[in-house]
Amino acid sequence: ERSEQRMAVRRRQRRGPGGGRALLAALLLLLVCVWGRAAAERVRYAIPEELGRGSLVGPLARDLGLSADELPARKLRLSEEKQYFSVNEENGNLYVNERLDREEMCGDSATCSVSFEALVHNPLNVFHVEVAIEDVNDNSPVFSKAVLDLEIGEWISPGARFPLEMARDEDAGSNSLLTYQLTSNPSFSLVMKESPDGRKQPELVLEKALDREKQSTFELVLTAVDGGDPARSGTVHVRINVTDANDNPPVFSKNLYEARVAENLSVGSLVLRVQATDADTGSNGRVSYSFSNVPDTIRALFTVDSNSGEVRTAGPLDFEEKNKYIFGREATDGGGLTTHCKAQIDITDENDNAPEVTILSLSSPVPEDAPTGTVVALLKVRDRDSGENGQVSCELSGEAPLSIVASSGGSYKVVTAGALDREQASEHRVTVVARDRGRPALWSSTELVLEVSDVNDNAPEFEEAAYSAYVAENNAAGALVLRVQARDADAGANGRVSYWLAGGSAGAAGAAALVSVEARSGALYAQRSLDYEQCREFTVAVRAQDGGSPARSSTATVRVFVLDRNDNAPRVLWPAAAAGEGPGGAAAPPFEVVPRSAEAGYLVAKVVAVDADAGRNAWLSYELVQASEPALFRVGLHSGEVRTARAVGERDAAKQRVVAVVKDHGQPALSATATLHVVLAESLQEALPELSERPAGAEAAEAAAELQFYLVLALALLSALLVLSVALAVLARLRRA
Repeated sequence: ERSEQRMAVRRRQRRGPGGGRALLAALLLLLVCVWGRAAAERVRYAIPEELGRGSLVGPLARDLGLSADELPARKLRLSEEKQYFSVNEENGNLYVNERLDREEMCGDSATCSVSFEALVHNPLNVFHVEVAIEDVNDNSPVFSKAVLDLEIGEWISPGARFPLEMARDEDAGSNSLLTYQLTSNPSFSLVMKESPDGRKQPELVLEKALDREKQSTFELVLTAVDGGDPARSGTVHVRINVTDANDNPPVFSKNLYEARVAENLSVGSLVLRVQATDADTGSNGRVSYSFSNVPDTIRALFTVDSNSGEVRTAGPLDFEEKNKYIFGREATDGGGLTTHCKAQIDITDENDNAPEVTILSLSSPVPEDAPTGTVVALLKVRDRDSGENGQVSCELSGEAPLSIVASSGGSYKVVTAGALDREQASEHRVTVVARDRGRPALWSSTELVLEVSDVNDNAPEFEEAAYSAYVAENNAAGALVLRVQARDADAGANGRVSYWLAGGSAGAAGAAALVSVEARSGALYAQRSLDYEQCREFTVAVRAQDGGSPARSSTATVRVFVLDRNDNAPRVLWPAAAAGEGPGGAAAPPFEVVPRSAEAGYLVAKVVAVDADAGRNAWLSYELVQASEPALFRVGLHSGEVRTARAVGERDAAKQRVVAVVKDHGQPALSATATLHVVLAESLQEALPELSERPAGAEAAEAAAELQFYLVLALALLSALLVLSVALAVLARLRRA
């Protein structure tokens, strides 16, 4: 039945006589929306209670200045603890998410509203939204008793008044203003008395004297009608018994009793003591106390001692739920006369609620190049206490470049207080501590974890700014020269390093002809065989580049030293192999004339030789290997000077042939020979006859040289056959395997 009455109320509010109020509510809603747009950070709406799920509250996105195209990117959402409302992601309208009962939500409070935050991202911002819940007349007046029993003595004079129980209406405003009606009876009438709280107290007025012998009882009906549209009503039966003399009702010492107690008072504690006196004697003067018409919530929290009138706690009191209770007290004597008073109990706040910290939004990860002051988190801090007990301060605990800034409506922003560096700390953990100002203070905390994402802010760094590499000449093409390595402190693609040739002593193109670098490993390889005699050293610039955008790079210098190998035999410069053309086209070797009077140590000639190698490979030594008179000549080991070992004798042949070998100090050593012809004569004229006999000796020398050539050729052929045989044997074995 109550549901049908509510449906009727809604239909009348939408059409018919209530159309004016609906139009007024629509205009009020429009004004609130316009005011909310101008307020920039606060939006207010007003809706009637009992709206169905899915009913439109207002165009929230439009009032926040968001267009339909912006909604997907801005991610509009709500942060309320109880989801009374929801927002449509497509059009941004605010809708009712569940049935709203004003009386259940706010009790008998004069105003009722729901506040929450609307969050938008990119950029992050918070707006405060308040929806006022307006009362509709969905509750009928209710009496606490089905029947009111009154006892009136027949001696009571006409005009006497008897207070009747007031009905209770859960609605607010004009919907809870009650008027009373009484069924017509010539002996009684109904008048209204203004109570201290502005409500009307119904009183029964005796219009004419009663005669118990004629009529001992009366049955009347008292009707309470509220001020709603349409009005609702409730009834109670009034049963009047006509009795003999009880002419003094109880009298309270005050019309209003007040008390102030702290919340969390233990059950059974004394709250208030009231007292009423009755001038009658006996049972007519015995007073009992009880509640006047009060809701069940009052009876659950307080009890009344019927004999003493003391009010004690029956349940826990909570300032945050309700800070004031006003209810009626009733005193009844033994004759049935009743009087009423009011009791007001104020609840004082105790610091019994710790602050609550809620993370509304967290932007994690945050790039490490985020500027100082970037908002990374939005927090909501709430303390249900009031006064200083509800005043909260927030701080961050932990080592991190973050700070917390107070915003409006109990919100806080966590912002960056300095530069972030992912390479030093990839995440930051801080504790948000909220502390109230109560005594003792209560506090709560929540951990905030902020991850830092990488940006390409570090260039690769080589282990060394300059490298040195040593490569022996005659190396194989593709031989490893050196491996360079650069490290990048960034992560992912930003820290992935590639290597390139950037130039060198011969430029990038010249360096590329000598060496190459592997892009991933940084290994340098020789492109061809190196020759110490052509290039003893060269430099290469290697560039390390990361994979970031834009890319960062650094350069290192590689200096390559070519090491010498003994690959060059000594070359004899003097005596030359042939100095001119002789008779018959034969080559005439050089000769030296030594006088026969030469003593020991006479300088005959000096063998001059050079070696293209370097170091020990170019150190030359000289040795006499063949001579016509071996005892006649000697050669300086390091100087190459050919001197006489003794004095020249008369018996010594006029023509002498001296052969010296020149060897280097390489491993293995390489050598060359030098042949020197010596004529023993006092003068050149004396030596000429000896030189004319040279062709015969030359032919013998040519024959010996030709024989030596064939011997060497035969030895080379035998060595080649041996190597070929071994190779064929190995191939045959591999093929069988």
